[in-house]
Amino acid sequence: MPIPPAMHAVVAHFVDGTILKGTTGNFRPNVPEFHLRTDDGSTTSVEVDKLKGLFFVRDLDGDPDHRARGNVDRTGLGRKVEVVFADGEVLAGYTTGYAPNRPAFWVTPADPDSNNERIYVVAAATTSVRFLE
Repeated sequence: MPIPPAMHAVVAHFVDGTILKGTTGNFRPNVPEFHLRTDDGSTTSVEVDKLKGLFFVRDLDGDPDHRARGNVDRTGLGRKVEVVFADGEVLAGYTTGYAPNRPAFWVTPADPDSNNERIYVVAAATTSVRFLE
């Protein structure tokens, strides 16, 4: 399904394990809620504090066979970081905006071939964030 120009394909990962895929045109950092339109055309209001992360993706179907490479060095994306979520998922990428006192931050995946373009990580859903450089 083509994504309209002002919309972004996203996968919302909730702390309770729920996953919703769809598009959004009104997500803004530091705004507590946004709307997600699913493939069936319904719209859901999403509370950011219920998320572990909002994954901005190239394609909503993704590639289930792709194995992320966390050891890729990229430049111009900030500091290399490892994020460990409370559910055990580990994310390797780059950030320019992480600070321990902020409620959320952006990560660009280390793997340039990842379906994820950027991830809005909710800090409360992590158990560890550490710089790798």
